[in-house]
Amino acid sequence: MATPADEGQLINMLIKLINAKNTMEIGVYTGYSLLSTALALPHDGKILAMDVNRQYYEIGLPIIEKAGVAHKIDFREGPALPLLDELIKDESYKGAFDFIFIDADKDNYLNYHKRVIELVKVGGLIGYDNTLWFGSVAYSEDTPMLDFVKYFRTHVLEINKYLANDPRVEICQLPVGDGITLCRRIN
Repeated sequence: MATPADEGQLINMLIKLINAKNTMEIGVYTGYSLLSTALALPHDGKILAMDVNRQYYEIGLPIIEKAGVAHKIDFREGPALPLLDELIKDESYKGAFDFIFIDADKDNYLNYHKRVIELVKVGGLIGYDNTLWFGSVAYSEDTPMLDFVKYFRTHVLEINKYLANDPRVEICQLPVGDGITLCRRIN
């Protein structure tokens, strides 16, 4: 369930290329992608990190601390949707984030997108993890699949279709890790 190393390197490079300073991560798990982000940010860069389980985050926290980047992370435990709704109510957060990475409950990807699009700046990036979903997005509906793959496949297909038709973003889907879709907000 951890972010693959090649995807972590891609995130790190993207953050440097866009000179990101203020980022968000929804779905932290043990923090590998969080570490990749923190290492790429300048010393005064910030990450608003959200996960429903602080216990998993604390597994990776010693490595984050050893890397000297823990000061960049504002970890919030709990469901992301209520926090995102609170951020949207505060005008100062609209367009405030340079990069947002989403790797949480796939059945909420569309709900996340409808919120984070207001929080990422024009020209900023949103990254959605697992958008190839074990390759299942290319399968026919009657292909035998594990139940969890089949269930989440529906939601991954939904977000992929939505992003392809969202005029506020231009997208690039890469076969890195389990697929990552990058959305550059254009308006």
